[in-house]
Amino acid sequence: MKTTVDIPDQELADALKFTRAKTKREAIVTAIMEFNRRKRMAELVKYSATSDSLITVDELRKSRRKG
Repeated sequence: MKTTVDIPDQELADALKFTRAKTKREAIVTAIMEFNRRKRMAELVKYSATSDSLITVDELRKSRRKG
């Protein structure tokens, strides 16, 4: 989708540097994808340790030694 956006020059330069992108488009797409990935991960963290049916790390190690 084509969109016109006024992005501050220094912010775009930083995005190009941090993403190591070759084009402005690639830098912006990469930044958006990374932002979305981090937000999804933050949502998942809310559910950590909320299930009683999950096995512990020790139980997982023991089952791997057996099998």
